[in-house]
Order: sequence, then C-alpha cells, then structure tokens
Amino acid sequence: MFKIICQDKETRARLGEITTAHGKILTPAFMPVGTIGSVKTLSSEELKEMDYQLILANAFHLYLKPGIEIIKKSGGLHRFMNWNGAILTDSGGYQVFSLKNTKVTEEGADFHSSLDGSSHFFSPETSIKIQEILGADIIMAFDECLGYPTEYKKAEEAMERTARWAIRCKKTHKKNEQLLFGIIQGSIYKELRKIAIEKLEKINFPGYGIGSLSVGEPEEMMLEVIDSLVPLMPENKPRYLMGLGKPEQILEMIERGIDLFDSSFPTQIARNGSCLTHQGKIIIRDSIFKDDLTPIDEDCDCPVCRNYTRAYLRHLFNVGELLALRLASYHNLFFLNHLMKEARKAIRENRFASFYSLTKELLTTKLL
Repeated sequence: MFKIICQDKETRARLGEITTAHGKILTPAFMPVGTIGSVKTLSSEELKEMDYQLILANAFHLYLKPGIEIIKKSGGLHRFMNWNGAILTDSGGYQVFSLKNTKVTEEGADFHSSLDGSSHFFSPETSIKIQEILGADIIMAFDECLGYPTEYKKAEEAMERTARWAIRCKKTHKKNEQLLFGIIQGSIYKELRKIAIEKLEKINFPGYGIGSLSVGEPEEMMLEVIDSLVPLMPENKPRYLMGLGKPEQILEMIERGIDLFDSSFPTQIARNGSCLTHQGKIIIRDSIFKDDLTPIDEDCDCPVCRNYTRAYLRHLFNVGELLALRLASYHNLFFLNHLMKEARKAIRENRFASFYSLTKELLTTKLL
C-alpha cells in the first residue's frame, strides 16, 4: 500500500505514494483537520478544489457527537460529510488523555464527556470498532498520550501500555480495506522511542504515527528525537508525525524523512486573522493593510488571492464578517497544499536541499 517513488540524494526526504480504498495519496502530504466531520468554515467541495487527497477526523469527537449510529446509518463518514477522498481517523487517545480526571487502567480509560459530563469508557477494542464503523481509510491504534514535561518512569509506563494496547488493536481490527497504523510513544526519551518501534514492528503495522511530540517541548528536543527515531523506522512504511502544522517545521521534518502531517494550525490562525505567505505570516487585521490593494500573497494562485485584496480581508475581519474566516482559511490550506506540491516536485528533481534552505529562510522572515 506504500511505495517510495524516489529519494532525495542529499537528505532523507522521499516522494511516496499510499494506496487507499478512496484513492492514492502522494507524500509528503499535509492533512487538514476535520475533527467533527468538517474542516472549520470550509466545505468538502472546497477541499477537493484545493486538490487535497486526505483529511483527518477524530473518532472520540464523532463518538460523542453526533454519535456513531447516525454515521453508520448514513453509510459511513465519507457519505455523511460528502467526501470521496481518503480519511484518516485519530483513535481518540490524545483527546481522552487530555481530559481532567481520566482514569487509566490496563483495560482502557474511563472519562467524562466534556459536552455533558456523562461517563464513558474507551478501550483499544472500543476505538477500533468505532473507527471501523466510521469507515476511514487509515485508522490509528489507541494509545496513551503524554504532555510535556513527563518524567521518565511515567513515559516508560505509557509506552509499554501503548505497545500492549497495540496488540489488542491489531487483534480487533477486521476490515482489510482499512490501514491500521501503530503509534510510537516515549515522550522525549530516545531510548524509549527505540524500544517502542521495536515492539510495534513485531506486530507489523503497515505504517506508524509518532505521538506526543509538538506538545510544548523545545523544538531542538523534538528534532533530536526525530533524528534518532527515523533511522530506526522501516523504509518501506509511511511515517506520520501527528499534530505538526507550521510550514517551516513541516519542511524540517520532510528533510528528515517524515511523510504525513496534520494540524489545526492553518485554520486556527486564519480564524484569528493571520495568513500564511511565502514571506512569512502576516496578521491581516493590522492597520498597515488598511489601504493595501495587493493579494495576501502575490505568489499564490488561490481564488482568494486572485480575487480579493489585503485591504478587503482586513475590512471583513474588523467588521466581524464571517466571510473573513472562510477566505483566510481557504487561503491558508491552499498555501500549505501548494507547499507540499512544491516539496514533492523538488524531491523528484533531486533539489530538495536547496528548495528547503531557500523556502525556510523566506517562511521565517516573520515568526509563525
């Protein structure tokens, strides 16, 4: 289901292709986050216009609302949200463990809904069965997620439990058309990450997520963990760094051999009035754009940049017009997908190192 088309000669960057039940995905690729079955402010048709091939949804949130039964009755998540591309569902591990008073046992996790306080229980088996009903193309094993900082002993316990739960996930998983990825835990401790990938490889997953990074640790620490982990990961399986979405960080990870990314970052900052450009992030509601009749990014060919000016977007934000959120979100997601296309082209042409160096310098002109 995964093949490497070509490898950059100067870096670990690679151009790949994942085959799913709903089409092929060229990697490296970024996934827009549609947690509850929609990418905020945008339609499935608009995501298709942008040429996205894969989006992310969340089993935990969909389980709570609208509930699994209505999605099952609709024929699965693809039909429910009118999306005919591929879907990856997160297992809900991160969300469960981010709640207060979650009680973890070997069987699973007891928690209270953030919506109405009702009691619920998630186990590896529960998570897999929910994701099978949702009908996602790629599903994730249920894992114990950790924040930063985390002491070594706790990180070790969570990694070991995640590995044991991974076995149960694999045994429960019945739908061969779905690809079940394992998740590598271990916090910032490189030796724990090494043990984790060794344990998961014995179970033989078709791909791997890297969890509990980009959760507040210093960036240098995250890079050190990735640099030590990637050489230990199998070459012939996709590598997915969960929760990373800043353009310059994505490029750093592509250089290190990571294939898949997701984050709410581009749509979240859009709703706060920030837009991504090839020269760094701009805060479009700033007064300096009051009379600026240029596009958000003159190097961008999205419909927003072709048809609207910075001054107009600033006006929409300042009067509280909902269209501002849609236009900024559309632009940011178009920008990121185009960046992935440029990265793939650079890898294919064996010039990723120079592309990465120049693009990162431009992207960090202003802090993202």
